[in-house]
Amino acid sequence: MEVIIYTVVAAGLYFTSDWILDRLEVSRGERFKNRSIIFFAIILVLAFISFNFIKFLLLTSE
Repeated sequence: MEVIIYTVVAAGLYFTSDWILDRLEVSRGERFKNRSIIFFAIILVLAFISFNFIKFLLLTSE
């Protein structure tokens, strides 16, 4: 069950990170040169936060 939860959250993180990056680029008025690095940084931070939260929830439910 954990694998399914992490997979669904990872897919959500991908789309959320893309949306955040698009919003940043719209507010800036142009695309970033190193778009993939900024995308990686966004998804990395969100993954650390959400996966640690899921781990906490799974450990407390046992």
